Amino acid sequence: MHHDDHRHGLEFDLEALAQQRLRRRSLLTVLGTGTLVALAGTMPGLAQAAELCLVDAETTNGPYPADGTNTAPGGTSNILAESGVIRSDIRASFGTSTGTAEGITLTVTLKLADFGKDCAALPGATIYIWHCTDDGLYSLYTLPEENFLRGVQVAGDDGMVSFTTIFPGCYRGRWPHIHFEVYRDQASATDHKNALLTSQLALPQDVCELVYATAGYTDSPRNLAELTLTTDNVFSRANADQLTMMTPKVTGSVTEGFVATATIAVEA
Repeated sequence: MHHDDHRHGLEFDLEALAQQRLRRRSLLTVLGTGTLVALAGTMPGLAQAAELCLVDAETTNGPYPADGTNTAPGGTSNILAESGVIRSDIRASFGTSTGTAEGITLTVTLKLADFGKDCAALPGATIYIWHCTDDGLYSLYTLPEENFLRGVQVAGDDGMVSFTTIFPGCYRGRWPHIHFEVYRDQASATDHKNALLTSQLALPQDVCELVYATAGYTDSPRNLAELTLTTDNVFSRANADQLTMMTPKVTGSVTEGFVATATIAVEA
């Protein structure tokens, strides 16, 4: 692990968040349940929270977005303009990169919705997601030769999108998370300036602990043990309802993989 890289990244996180709060409106709504529904042989299920549809403040895109906001050492700073970025399986790199990320399989299923219409489906809305590897590194930056664990999907008539990826690791100083940006349509999803919102999903602690007990997530158990959602520099800014909605519902097992589901609503 290159912990120095991530400590440097946290400083960028805080600075970027302050800048974005000055220049952007609060547009984020995430509808989810924040609980782990465990299968037999794993942990007991937890009571599910009531479903909500609220507008929440957007968060920083962090130091590793590859969306044109900064320069990546790997040769591109805007993966949104790359041919091949629209894909559902983001475990492998594309283009001239050939690597594949290893880790427990995670399917991320999201409904893109219109807050002004009671979270009805928002057809054609486009989302870009990205996250770290099982050992806490980011393609194009701390892994400059790869571009995996990044991808774009366009919602159908039902507002649904789905990504096949790996469960992100926990690097020092940040709660396990998935970054995302939502755009009104595919045509506008080539420049971060067009994003309707930028935010992050917080992965539930229960399922993180299950995943991090497996091989490949060497540093994650220790890093997670040092954190809480109330000390994380991003998620600590959310109130209880906001945090509930930013935490997807997760089902599955370490042997079969996990599925994370949430609804992300925007003011379209």
